Amino acid sequence: MKKWSMILAIVFMITTILAACGSKSDQASGNKDSKGSEGSKDQSFTIKVANYYAIDHPQNVALKEKFKPLVEEKSGGTLKVEIYENNKLGGEKEFYTGVRNGTIEMGIPGMIMQADVPKMGVIERPFLVKDFKHAKAVLDGPIGKEMTDELAEVHGVHTLAWTANGFRMVSSNREVASMDDFKGLRLRMPNTPVFVELGKALGANVSPMPLSEVFTAMEQKVVDAQDNPIGVVKSSGFYEVQTHILESRHGFTPNVLIVNQAFWNKLSDNQKKAVEEAAKEYADYEWKLSEENYESDKKFLAEKGMKFVTPNEKFLNEMEKSVQPMYESYYKEYPWAKEMVEKIKQQGN
Repeated sequence: MKKWSMILAIVFMITTILAACGSKSDQASGNKDSKGSEGSKDQSFTIKVANYYAIDHPQNVALKEKFKPLVEEKSGGTLKVEIYENNKLGGEKEFYTGVRNGTIEMGIPGMIMQADVPKMGVIERPFLVKDFKHAKAVLDGPIGKEMTDELAEVHGVHTLAWTANGFRMVSSNREVASMDDFKGLRLRMPNTPVFVELGKALGANVSPMPLSEVFTAMEQKVVDAQDNPIGVVKSSGFYEVQTHILESRHGFTPNVLIVNQAFWNKLSDNQKKAVEEAAKEYADYEWKLSEENYESDKKFLAEKGMKFVTPNEKFLNEMEKSVQPMYESYYKEYPWAKEMVEKIKQQGN
């Protein structure tokens, strides 16, 4: 009897030990699965995207139709996008500062940062870029990368994509059809050295000011003319206070979609991939819209009564000649610039 009691006791002990080990194993496995699930779950964020364009501008159309839905879909709903167009979060300087400081997650400025990162301004040198195809090839290639390489270090922003603003022209309240017509013309330019210098080289009296102030300045006749691609003339309603457009195409201006670097670092690899893929599709779409819209914008503005002046070869050559001293001083100030400019020119050949 004692023998059987001892055997039963041993069997019970072994069963108890095996059950305990199994329980611990299941618990450990459960904890591992729980931790793995928790580790793979992306944190949710809302992304504010600020810009200075009107709601029907190609930038905001592309943001609404491509960037926002794609980011939200590709991130599995963990990222939400809010678009703040038309200076709702401040003018270019204000919202760019917001992105740098992290109070705004993303923005679409022009080349406002070129005072601190000079290479960002090379693409806007006068009469340098031929057409949209040329501009996109330059900006989406090694030159575009070289231009943005210092942005994260200097301003704490990460570049996602280059997009198009367009070829700059002069809209005015009177005809500008010769170099003489620039004399005495009170011309609004962006408050960027290259544009201020360009306006003066053409012979105009330059008044630097942000885009948000331009309509009122023209309406009150503080300025006679302003410089922008015609898409901005249309979307900002400048045709209400202007009568002529000189198709000078004196410079190309891009935009750049940027994100605060600290915010970018918070995103998971999956979320970063979602944003990057959405940014590419948005950018390609925006380039397409900007190029295609030129003729339709021109037709729209002509129907609103604006008269287009296409410069003849003589006038065009005179404008190009007037800005050549800008290149000479540019190369003296930035020794790297000449090689970069030549690379851009070669890519257009």
